[in-house]
Amino acid sequence: MRYIDLAEMCIADISSGKLVKNSRMPSLRNFRQQHSISMTTALNCYQYLESLGWILARPQSGYFVCGQRMANEKPELVAFKSIMTDPKLPVVKSYYQGDSSSACAVDSSNTSFANHSVYQPANKDIVGPLGVARISTDFIPLDKLQNSFRRALKRQGSNISFYPDIQGEKILRDTLSSHFKSYDFHIPSDELLITNGCMDAIQTAIEICTDIGDAVAISSPCFNGILDMLAALGRKVVEIPSTEQGIDLVQLEQHMKSNQIKAGLFCTSHMNPQGISMTALQKQHLVNLAQTNKIPIIEDDVYIELAHGKVMPLPAKHWDKHGYILWCGSVSKTIAAGYRLGWCWPGRFTEQYLQKRKYCNQGVSSPVQLGLADFISNGDYAKHLKKLRVAIQQHTLSYQRYLTKYLPAASKISDPSGGFVLWIQVPNLNGRKLLQQATEYNIDIRIGEQFSTRDLYQDYFRVNTGFMITEGNDKDTREEVDSQIDKLMKLVKMASSDRI
Repeated sequence: MRYIDLAEMCIADISSGKLVKNSRMPSLRNFRQQHSISMTTALNCYQYLESLGWILARPQSGYFVCGQRMANEKPELVAFKSIMTDPKLPVVKSYYQGDSSSACAVDSSNTSFANHSVYQPANKDIVGPLGVARISTDFIPLDKLQNSFRRALKRQGSNISFYPDIQGEKILRDTLSSHFKSYDFHIPSDELLITNGCMDAIQTAIEICTDIGDAVAISSPCFNGILDMLAALGRKVVEIPSTEQGIDLVQLEQHMKSNQIKAGLFCTSHMNPQGISMTALQKQHLVNLAQTNKIPIIEDDVYIELAHGKVMPLPAKHWDKHGYILWCGSVSKTIAAGYRLGWCWPGRFTEQYLQKRKYCNQGVSSPVQLGLADFISNGDYAKHLKKLRVAIQQHTLSYQRYLTKYLPAASKISDPSGGFVLWIQVPNLNGRKLLQQATEYNIDIRIGEQFSTRDLYQDYFRVNTGFMITEGNDKDTREEVDSQIDKLMKLVKMASSDRI
């Protein structure tokens, strides 16, 4: 979209100092003439810049530069020595010891309590907007998807009676290969395998690269669903600290050389929950470590197309010349989780991966594969992604502004490079108490303990930003997410004041 291109040009000028803070922007009329655009495009550009916090409209005065976007202090990146730990599956009990009526899923008397557990509230209907990382249905192009599925079903005809290809429909593999080629990321379609979502792709990768009792290196904090999967599969973990550049590769290398780990499992772009992306140099170093030590690395790239910018970062797999990176992704975050469609490019492990799928999986729904192949190949997916990236960036900034205003003083909020979750650190926060109280109010959240097997993130929590919030005070237009986040802020203050 033209107005976004112009906005990014203005952002670059502000970032470089060419447009200084408090200076006046060209009038809409002058801006329109300078760039030979319509007044509507000029207005859209300025309103977009204002929504991101780069400029501010002053009544009867025009638009003025705000300077760099709001710079919140980021949550601390905890430094620690990596050790092997044994993840446990969730234990469902009360936070309040001996109170069987409480709704929180924490066993306070269990010394082997699994800090990472995905707590299951007593009320399983709690699926609010702040917990699971997902986008609002308002941003899913349902009409275009339905058209694609209708066309796909018509083309499939009587072939629907056949079982799907174990490797995945060729038309979808070819379509994905062509799609990622536009990012200068080249995937041989005959080496790609289609799966039931990214987690399914990762599970197969873990099963062919490791055995029960083996240790897998992961980033810390780590997506709680990964920790639960590794626990269910009987694997141990070695948590590697996060850094500004990505992860502590020095400690990772030490564990590789000592043969303590059999594989690595890392999200390299827009990590959940911390929002960090590995630098290109880190990704190249990660590939070199895998190759040198002959240890496979499973790359979880479910957020890679959701950068808060114009350019998609290249995955570590881009630099993999010897096949030690198993690259996994899906459309669960970019389109909808309900389709359960993902993929894996297993590199040198392709034969083992395909063999495992052949005997343990009967393939992925062919109508879903063909429908999404149509949606991607006709250009609708690319258009959708462009709009979605703008929306999630705006949402993230809205949440950051809101949280900065209403969280306790000295709270720290992440500034993610992409995706739609925020990682928040609140001084003296009692995470378990927050979870207990939130559950009682049917508010779904994730606390810091759920993202580690160690006691590292007691004063952290994560919120999903995939739903729009109302920053103003128009109560008539406020939705469920507004009331929930308002209440959550009050609960955070209560759960942090008790420790002061």
